[in-house]
Amino acid sequence: MCMSKLKAKPRLLVFIVAYHAEATIISVISRIPHYLLETYDIEVLIIDDSSKDMTFDVGLKMAREGNLPFKVEVLFNPVNQGYGGNQKIGYHYAIEHKFDFVALIHGDGQYAPECIGELLAPLKSGAADAVFGSRMLTRGQALKGGMPLYKYVGNKILTWFENRMLKSDLSEFHSGYRLYSVPALASVPFDLNTNDFHFDTEIIVQFVFAGLRIAELPIPTYYGDEICWVNGLKYARDVVKAVIKARLQVMGLFYSPNFDCASRLNEHYELKLGYQSPHSEVLRHIPPGARVLDLGCAGGYVGVLLKERLGCTVSGVDYYPLAPGNTLDAFIEHDLNTGVPDLDFGQFDYILLLDVIEHLASPEKFIQSLRRGLVQHPETTVIASTANVGFFVSRFMLFLGQFNYGKRGILDMTHCRLFTFSSFRRLFIQNGFREEIMVGMPGPFPLALGEKFISKLLLRLNSLGIKISRGLFSYQIFMVSKTLPSLAYLLARSIEQSELRARL
Repeated sequence: MCMSKLKAKPRLLVFIVAYHAEATIISVISRIPHYLLETYDIEVLIIDDSSKDMTFDVGLKMAREGNLPFKVEVLFNPVNQGYGGNQKIGYHYAIEHKFDFVALIHGDGQYAPECIGELLAPLKSGAADAVFGSRMLTRGQALKGGMPLYKYVGNKILTWFENRMLKSDLSEFHSGYRLYSVPALASVPFDLNTNDFHFDTEIIVQFVFAGLRIAELPIPTYYGDEICWVNGLKYARDVVKAVIKARLQVMGLFYSPNFDCASRLNEHYELKLGYQSPHSEVLRHIPPGARVLDLGCAGGYVGVLLKERLGCTVSGVDYYPLAPGNTLDAFIEHDLNTGVPDLDFGQFDYILLLDVIEHLASPEKFIQSLRRGLVQHPETTVIASTANVGFFVSRFMLFLGQFNYGKRGILDMTHCRLFTFSSFRRLFIQNGFREEIMVGMPGPFPLALGEKFISKLLLRLNSLGIKISRGLFSYQIFMVSKTLPSLAYLLARSIEQSELRARL
């Protein structure tokens, strides 16, 4: 007879963070619903964060003598790790012991263990990567449950601000009742977060940036006589600083490794259209039907745009393959740090170098190799762009002692070289090119802020500033150039013209 294997139950870690909780820890453990054992393989982990009272001893005694239907592990931090630091240890425990889910509750009894089963449902069904118990989803519930008015108002204000900064839509950022998928936790660098109370905010930032799904369900609010260890003003200040840093990271003005949660090769490349930018200028300078070589095509987005809008024939070159769904007439995987690929450059009318030069270890050698390929084809136009390190924001940040590389923007972490107008021009002029057009581009405010009135206003102000001082107010440099013909080319043309004139 064929016996089917019983499907293993999902493994759930109920993680209790505890600090000076000797009076409440027994109640919290006792209230964990036993019916959950029908569905989950449960273990309870208590980590006492170096309490001065008997929290550890009470928890350990109950683990040994409480006749509980699930395993209880009680740990003691010899050095206080802080609220965030204690969570890090517990989540690491969950990952190391290969749990499927972890439910975070507090040892002071502020969050009802009875709700764990309901909160687990979206995780078990695969509908969410994290579930937060929210005290704000049911109107008036938080105040009825004893939440002080100043905390209620502060919670609302901070949550509104955090949602605006992160473009999220959570009802509450500050509940400590949280359940996570352990694989989702393992996918973000939570170990790099703060050890302080705003750890809860930073892990939300990580989940949002990583594209992980957060669900919220209502929970009852309970405020008893527990001691609050949070300095409210400091906490609010830390939260505001954390989300501002996160927002600045999105804008390319700041970088913090704990918020670097989405690694996407060429997929991060975004077209800048609808306002003056290198991409809109390319559309303006290249005529319909032109033959284009896009060096460093970054997924092929510009090439596809040229094909669709102008009917151009486009060949692309990049170290990484084209982004899914993008198709060009030809594509070569090639490392531009080794120079240009071996091609007949006479088959192209335009060569694009959009935001490429700054990524190369030796721009001079690259431009020299490009020049060698073009010396017999001086009619081919080269269009190049790069970030302007002299942009006033970069100067101001430097004035403040900040020179932060990030995931995008002028100080992109992949940039090897930085340029001003004069150094960018010099790069081409000294290597055998002549400048035809050089203009400054405003900052991509619609990309950073969305299509809003403020972004349009900033674009206009930025464009006005460029007219006053392009070196100070240009976010990017856009240049159109052509190669100077080689001496051999000039000699051949001279001989050709001489022979023609001699026949007259």
